[in-house]
Amino acid sequence: MSAKRRKGKKASAARRIASFALAALTGGYVTFAAAAVWFVHHPREWLRQKEESLPGFLVSALHWNGYRFGDITDALGLTGADAVYEYDVEPPAGKVFFAGAPRRAGSVQPADITVLDRGEFAIGWSPSLRRPVWCAYHVPPESRYETGKRPNFAKDKEAENSPNPSVYAHSGFDRGHMVPNHAIESRYGRTDQKKTFLMSNVAPQAPALNRGVWRNMEHRIADLWPARYGELWVVVGTIPGRRGETLKGTDIEIPERLFQLVVAQDGMDVRALAVVFDQHVPWREWAVRHIVSIDELEEMAGLDFLPDLPNFIQNPLEGERPSRLWPIRPCDVLKLMRINLE
Repeated sequence: MSAKRRKGKKASAARRIASFALAALTGGYVTFAAAAVWFVHHPREWLRQKEESLPGFLVSALHWNGYRFGDITDALGLTGADAVYEYDVEPPAGKVFFAGAPRRAGSVQPADITVLDRGEFAIGWSPSLRRPVWCAYHVPPESRYETGKRPNFAKDKEAENSPNPSVYAHSGFDRGHMVPNHAIESRYGRTDQKKTFLMSNVAPQAPALNRGVWRNMEHRIADLWPARYGELWVVVGTIPGRRGETLKGTDIEIPERLFQLVVAQDGMDVRALAVVFDQHVPWREWAVRHIVSIDELEEMAGLDFLPDLPNFIQNPLEGERPSRLWPIRPCDVLKLMRINLE
């Protein structure tokens, strides 16, 4: 056998070995990623126990892969479960509220909540806290307006004790929109967009929360879920802290946590999802880790949500904790991946 032929055989064998090794590594990684997705979809209590007993590097690897790949498999409806219940009569959906405005329940929230009607959204404003307790808005499926220049923030002359925008300067907190600029502008236009920049619609938010997972949820609500489920009803709000901390140099109370509650009516099915975020979550956080049941949210927030729903649907809908964010259309998965990278 010639030297050239022997050299060719050795090169061919090396290629086969390399191909086999690559296939083995790929197969091993896919298997581990699938196991990670399985791991992160367990109940929170089970996860907490495993995270305490497993090595830290393994827990980190399971989280890193499980939440990234799980976000896609959830979006495709392959993993996880939603809280969805059939309503045998037409649900009491309104222009801004689905099944009624939130009601104060207990002493967690202040007693001076005043409802400000903004037409396409509403604000539960507290003059004593100098920020909203809750805000509600409605998202139709169609985006009818182009995104334009962001307005400047302005004091709300109709909201008692509304602060000036400048008081947030050098405070370490963002002027966090409760009713989001993008969803309102794209559905209702410039005039209503400006109303979202009034200080009655602003609460202190840590920058990593405001520009990270909170914004990610806003894009899902505005750009992804309406395309799959039609119109949405949303309540966002704040949960006071025990220590009553205030914004630097002001008496504006800093909430300890913030929440978003989303409801969709898909035919006769009512679908609900709630998330609660601590102020200081990491910028690259996954919202699925912060899903709660509506019952849990009500206890934390001191508010009664969806009060006009009859008990036969309210009890099971509010008692179930979903294990995923809502699925989207398969054609929107690339859009979701782009949102996650922003």
